[in-house]
Parts: sequence; structure tokens; C-alpha cells
Amino acid sequence: MKLIDRYVGRGVVITTLYGLFVLSLVLVLGNIFKELLDLMINRDGPVKYLFMFILYVLPFSFTFTVPWAFLTAVLLVFGRMSADNETVALRACGTSLLRVCLPVLGVAVLLSAFTFWINTTIAPQALDAMRNSIATIARSNPQSLFVADEVIDEFAGRKIFVGEKDGNRLSNVTLIEEAAGAQPERIILAQEGEIDVDDEGGELLLTLRNARFEQRDGKAPDDLSKIRHGISVGEATVSIRLLDLVNNYWLSKPLRAYTLHELWKYLPEAKAQDDPELVSRVKVEMSKRVSLSLACIAFAIVAMPLGVTAQRKETSIGFAISLALAFSYFFFVVLAEMLRDDVALHPYLLLWVPNVLFIGIGAWLLVRLDHR
Repeated sequence: MKLIDRYVGRGVVITTLYGLFVLSLVLVLGNIFKELLDLMINRDGPVKYLFMFILYVLPFSFTFTVPWAFLTAVLLVFGRMSADNETVALRACGTSLLRVCLPVLGVAVLLSAFTFWINTTIAPQALDAMRNSIATIARSNPQSLFVADEVIDEFAGRKIFVGEKDGNRLSNVTLIEEAAGAQPERIILAQEGEIDVDDEGGELLLTLRNARFEQRDGKAPDDLSKIRHGISVGEATVSIRLLDLVNNYWLSKPLRAYTLHELWKYLPEAKAQDDPELVSRVKVEMSKRVSLSLACIAFAIVAMPLGVTAQRKETSIGFAISLALAFSYFFFVVLAEMLRDDVALHPYLLLWVPNVLFIGIGAWLLVRLDHR
């Protein structure tokens, strides 16, 4: 039996590693370079951060690529064994199908433990480190934040749009200063602008030339009839503290950047704020971390009987079945994310539906095949 365990286990592990490499290369690195192209070229970001971001993003990819690669591996290995009549030979020797599945379940448990560690600790910490790196880039080279034809909203209480940029010189600048509640309070339209950094004062100096101001009423910012037009100046300088950039970045820390332990500690605080939607989002995030960690076990139980039944050793067939199963599983994850603010529907429970379905259906199919 040890020989069978090594044979089946080695086949699943090797195929999983191969599938993990392919999925990471195709699905992850493509998106990474797409997102970082703007940072590296348009924003003149340091090249060293490219490799750092790849290392930071990979843990998030493992949340999905490890279960999917394992699912594909189980389908391919058991499909090939069934097509080559190896499962028939094993059963003729008195080895039950359930016994053949034991090494796969062992690998599934190990991968689930690995993904639990990734989902609950490593991935959130990687996101935190990536956000810290982005803040460092912005603090050391704030001019890189200004890109033509894009809205710059990294600065707290301000939104800036630049029509054209040449070095530190800007054209067609629109600066919106916001009051409480993200309501526009003052709008500045300038034909030209220039960016300078005051390292000693820790400020970004935005010099605007041929500028026109539009001031809204502080008590009634939505009342357009109270807007004061026509305030023009030849040159004006707006100072922005670089500390505001960093503080704004950290104050907007998403729930994805919290570890599971931090989410557990944050849940009572969310309940104390009397915000049901926030509580629902926290519960969804916590459930997602744990539920996705069990995906490898659920995939293993449902993929083994399907692989035997399909009796196909072609890679395309196994990948097509794995694609359909993965889509069905992750559909509930996406649905729960979309409904995370709908407290009445208890969206965090949706995250457990695919595990229950896959494990239940897979166990029934396994028992049925074993008694055939």
C-alpha cells in the first residue's frame, strides 16, 4: 500500500506544482505587469519595487491558484488512472477506491493548512507591506503621483486633475478642495502649474498660474446658486503636507489588510459603532479567510470520483472540468462580496455553501463508486 500511496501522492503533488506555476504565470504575473506598467513608466517608479510587488501579490494569488491547481491535478491523475484501467486493476487486487483516495486527502489537508496560513496571516501582511511601499514611493518622489489625464486622490481632502505634464510642469490643472463628507468646497482652475518639494518642511508645493477660483458656501455646499465665481489670481501656491498623504493611506486601510486575529479583535469594535453594514463586511471577510482554506479538501473529495467517472487522460478535458468546478465554487465567493453590505441576507453564510455542496456531493459519489 505504501507503493500505491507514493504513486498516487507523487502524481498529484507534481501535477499540482506544475499547474500552480502555469496559473501563477498566466493569471497573476500578467495582471501584475498590467497594473505596474503605469507605476514603472508613467510614474517613474523605482525598478526594485517591481520585484517587491511581485512577492507581495503572490500570496494573494495562492488563495485561488493553489486550490485550482490541486483540483486540476486530481482530475488529471484520476482521469488518467481510470482511462488506463489502473483503478480497475487496484480494485481487482482488493484495494478499495476509498483507500486509493487516502494519500490525496492527506495532500488536501496539508494544502488546506498552507492556504489557511496564507489567507489569515501572510496575504494580509503582504498587502500591508505593499501599501507601505506605495506610501514610501509617494513620500520620496511625490511628483510621480501626478499623471496626465488621471485624477489624483491620494491626498486627504483634495482631488487633482492634470491635463498635461512635462517634468514638474503641469497644464490645465483642476484642484478640488473638499469639506467634511467629501463635499466640494473650493474649485481652482489653472492654465499652468509647477510641482516643487520642500524637504525640510515636508510639504509638496503646487504653484498655480493664471488660476480662477470658485468658492462654494460652507453651510450649503450643494446650493449651486451660492457659488462665488470669478476670483482670479496670477499666481497662487498650494501647500500639501506629505504626512497627509501617508495618513490618508493608512486611514483607508481595507479589511483585506487585516489578519484574521486583527479582524476578530476588530469585530466587537465594529459592533460598538452600531454599523450593521460594517459588521457584515467584517463577518464576510472572516468567513472568506476560513472557507477558502477548506477549498482544497472540498475540491479533492468532488474531483476524485469525477476524474474516475470521466475516464479521460487528455489535459484539455481535465482542465475544462476543473474550470467549470472552480467557476462554480468561486461564484459564491464573488456573490458574497457583492452582497456583503446586505445585512438581511447574511452574506457570510454564502461562503460556506460551496464547501457543503462539494463535500456532500463528492462523498456521495465516492461511496457510490466504491460499492459499484
